[in-house]
Amino acid sequence: MRTIPLYAMAHARSGDKGDASNVGVLAYDDRGYEILQGWLTPARVKDHFEGLVLGEVERFEMDNLRALNFILHDSLGGGGSASLKNDAQGKTHAMALLRIAVEVPDDYEPPGVGNEGALAPDGEISL
Repeated sequence: MRTIPLYAMAHARSGDKGDASNVGVLAYDDRGYEILQGWLTPARVKDHFEGLVLGEVERFEMDNLRALNFILHDSLGGGGSASLKNDAQGKTHAMALLRIAVEVPDDYEPPGVGNEGALAPDGEISL
């Protein structure tokens, strides 16, 4: 086993849902998604955001998109205009999560980042 940064195997988007932040993680390939399903747990995400996420972390799987969606409850200090936090809408939470180190098998090589990483072997966009 070895570790690689999450950004080598996935991309992410984030935003706010009231006082909760929403972070979607989309794997570049099927094998990466399988690894992330087992490794990127709500407990690991909460640990990664220690001190920022005060509530529960929920995870939802979207297999057809190779995506995991995390809701980080009580992470925005009230959210929107009610919050005194620098990022009251959670826009930086995706980039922060992409910096987590993921344990992967030695034989896993993520696809190249960019267009190649988002395309299926036949060149079609894979959803």
